[in-house]
Amino acid sequence: MMHITLKGGSTISFSGCLIQFYIFASCTATECYLLTVMSFDRFVAICAPLHYTIVVNSKLCLHLAIWSWLLGFLFVLITVLLICQLDFCGSMTIDHFYCDFIPMLELSCSDVSPVVLETFFFAIVIVLLPFLAVLGSYVSIFWTIIGIPSSTGRKKTFSTCSSHLLVVGTYYGSLLSIYLFPSGGHSKNIKMLSLLYTLGTPLLNPLIYFFRNQKIQRQFSRFSVFKKNIQPILR
Repeated sequence: MMHITLKGGSTISFSGCLIQFYIFASCTATECYLLTVMSFDRFVAICAPLHYTIVVNSKLCLHLAIWSWLLGFLFVLITVLLICQLDFCGSMTIDHFYCDFIPMLELSCSDVSPVVLETFFFAIVIVLLPFLAVLGSYVSIFWTIIGIPSSTGRKKTFSTCSSHLLVVGTYYGSLLSIYLFPSGGHSKNIKMLSLLYTLGTPLLNPLIYFFRNQKIQRQFSRFSVFKKNIQPILR
C-alpha cells in the first residue's frame, strides 16, 4: 500500500494478484476464528473460573489454533479456484491498494454470480457465525458481570474483556459490511472499510495490550516521576 501510494500506482501479474488475495484473505478468515477462540477463553474464565484450567488446557488450545488456520486457508482456497475459472478482460485496472475480492470480480467478463453466491455462503461460515458465537459469549459474560455484587469486581472483570470486545467490533463490523453485504460497485467506501481491518485493527491491537500491560504502566509511572524530579537549570 505504501509503494502504491508513493508511486501513484503499481502493476502485478494475474498469478501474483491471486496469491496476494489468497494469503491475505486466508489470514483474515483465520483471525475471525482466532477472535472467536479468544471470546471462548474469556467466557470460560469469567463464567466458569473454577473449571478454566480443566477446560482450557494446552491440548484444546493447540487444536483450536490448528483448526482456525486450516479452515481459514481451506475455505479461501475454494474461492480462489472458482476465480481462476473466470475470464478477465477490459482495462485490468484495480481501483484498490491490494487485490481484493470485489475489485477482482469487476474485471471479469464471465458470469460471476456462482462465485458471489459461494462467497456469500463462506462469509456466513467465516464471518457471521463466528461473530454470533462471540456475541453469544459476551451476552453470557455481561450477565455474569451484572451478577457480581461489588462494583470494583464488576469493573475489574469487564476490563479483562473490554480490549477484545473493541477489536472484535471494529474487525467484524467492517468485514460484514464488505463481504456479507457487498455493494453493487466498488467505491471509496469499500476502501475505507478495508482500511479498518487491514490497518486499523493491527495498529489498535498492540496499542491496547501495550498500555494494559502492568509492567509497561509501572515503567511509564517511573518515567513520569523521573521527569517531575528533573528541574531545568538556567545560567
